[in-house]
Amino acid sequence: MSTYMPKAGQIDRKWYVIDAAGKPVGRVAAQAATLLRGKHKPIFAPHVDCGDHVIIINCAQAVLTGKKAEEKYYYRHTGYIGHLKAVRYDKLMETKPEFVMQLAVKRMLPDSSIGRDEFLRLRAFAGSEHKHAAQKPETWEL
Repeated sequence: MSTYMPKAGQIDRKWYVIDAAGKPVGRVAAQAATLLRGKHKPIFAPHVDCGDHVIIINCAQAVLTGKKAEEKYYYRHTGYIGHLKAVRYDKLMETKPEFVMQLAVKRMLPDSSIGRDEFLRLRAFAGSEHKHAAQKPETWEL
């Protein structure tokens, strides 16, 4: 029996909506990463980008479990000597909650050209409205 190898043109991409209200950030991100990679499909192959489009709504209402809100930091470097910037996650959730979700999903995807292409199909919104209703997305329950 031969192994099925999907071709890039044979991939049928669907649109899914995940509601993050009241759910942990990591669980929502893990489910979104699975959908973006296409691991839920029977035709999954790690060398082919066969994932779907994912819309995450209500990112501002997602929760961080434990003491992560006060103890976890997001670090970035400006490029200048000594300019390491740190922001606590509770402050980041107040200002840019969709960035927190994007960051969590991005770190769960592979660090390759396939992972970068998969990340482009993620849309995160702080509120419950999104502008992708024309694609008729299906609701994905966790």
